Amino acid sequence: QVQLVESGGGSVQAGGSLRLSCAASGLPYSVTCMAWFRQAPGKEREGVALITRGTAGTYYSGSVKGRFTISRDNAKNTMYLQMNNLEPEDTAMYYCAATNRPCANSGSYLSRSIYNSWGQGTQVTVSS
Repeated sequence: QVQLVESGGGSVQAGGSLRLSCAASGLPYSVTCMAWFRQAPGKEREGVALITRGTAGTYYSGSVKGRFTISRDNAKNTMYLQMNNLEPEDTAMYYCAATNRPCANSGSYLSRSIYNSWGQGTQVTVSS
């Protein structure tokens, strides 16, 4: 199983930027997709963005498309989420996830049930 460790969370004002990182160890070569999810207090965990391992295809949820960019560095076994123009509604715990199941860059693969490895999360707080 892949071990995942997130970093880069923090507190920013609306309109600011943050970059999250997710370092993978264990069996990262078996991963087919990696993704970022987030969970705000009292809400369900929702998918934010995913990236495929082979072609680096990406998919974004509608709420972050155009503001967030997901990327990866295979040599470093690290995934990133560049978050720009942050809004108070982006406040949440952000989780890194990975899967070795079949995956593609489409919305149907940005589902919790697809992913079988999870990090502990990093908090992002955006103030107005």
